[in-house]
Amino acid sequence: MGYDIDQPYGPLIETTMRVATWNVWSRYGPWRERERAILDVLKAAAADLVVLNEAWESYDDTQAERLKLALGLPHHAFLGSPEDGSEDGGMSGILIMSRWALSRVGRQRLGDQEGWDSGLAVYARADGPRGPVHVFGIGLGWKLGHSAQRQGQVRDLGAYVRKAADTSAPVVLCGDFNAGPDSDEIRMLTGRTAVSAPGLVFYDAWELAGDGTPGHTWANTNPWARPVLFPDRRIDYVFSAWPRAGGAGHPVRCRLLGTEPVDGVFASDHYGVLADLRY
Repeated sequence: MGYDIDQPYGPLIETTMRVATWNVWSRYGPWRERERAILDVLKAAAADLVVLNEAWESYDDTQAERLKLALGLPHHAFLGSPEDGSEDGGMSGILIMSRWALSRVGRQRLGDQEGWDSGLAVYARADGPRGPVHVFGIGLGWKLGHSAQRQGQVRDLGAYVRKAADTSAPVVLCGDFNAGPDSDEIRMLTGRTAVSAPGLVFYDAWELAGDGTPGHTWANTNPWARPVLFPDRRIDYVFSAWPRAGGAGHPVRCRLLGTEPVDGVFASDHYGVLADLRY
């Protein structure tokens, strides 16, 4: 009887936080030139939270240290695995960078932990000025024929979100899911089929607040992607949990990043995603 048909979440929050996610392709190709382009694009984006897939570390250098201060994102969490053939201790993994302090971090392998196409989640609680934000950086298995494996990874992800996060606050999943919006694994997250965990449903920021185009993040317009001969697909996402009081977490704007070259160089083989969420 207390439901307000005009304001079911109460008065809507007018302020927003900005979240970016991007697979930055580790140290492949002319990576130093690409990294300069990545930095230029992310500076212009001015995000509060950034999730990078295929970020890198080595014995004496890290992508986090090379980027985070220039972006005004001094806090970070990273988990990676060894790069094949690396001679400098190279690791490739998921990096979360934050404008706000991180009071809690966690990591969870997803799916078959012995398998070579398993998934990974890196978690951080960002203590922002208007309350906590629970951020999960996600990488799912990449093989085109591995939908069943990714569905198992999404179920593990749902259990981990339930365990790690206070779902009364904004919960954001960002990363490279390697699956299109019509796939069963993504439909599990958006409530279009059996969900990954009870009551856990996410909004796809591009679907709600993009520009109405397909929003492909793996696209043959990108010269780094074209040689792989994969179809154009939207596989990188910002997901936010069903809105909380005031509509917290609800996407209001979303666009792609890195779709144009910087000084003649495309920054990555993926395009990134930038979303503004009520906060």
